[in-house]
Parts: sequence; C-alpha cells; structure tokens
Amino acid sequence: MNVLYLLIPLALLIATGAAIAFIWVVRSGQLDDLDTPPRRIIADGE
Repeated sequence: MNVLYLLIPLALLIATGAAIAFIWVVRSGQLDDLDTPPRRIIADGE
C-alpha cells in the first residue's frame, strides 16, 4: 500500500509531462501537415 504513495504522484508527473510535451508540439506546428512528408519521400524516389 505504501508503494501507491510513490507510484500515483509519479504517474501524475509523467502524464503532466506528456501533456505539456504534446501541447508544445501542437503549438510549434509540427503536426500541421501530416500528408506531405510521406508523399515527398515517394516523389523523391522516382
């Protein structure tokens, strides 16, 4: 039972970090264009 006092805050900390990282990635525009890069790889190979 004592391990829960460590694991729950640790899980919340990791989840908060993941949420902050996701918000940062969305705001920086890295997820704006998901279709062009795969097409560019195919077009460059021809």
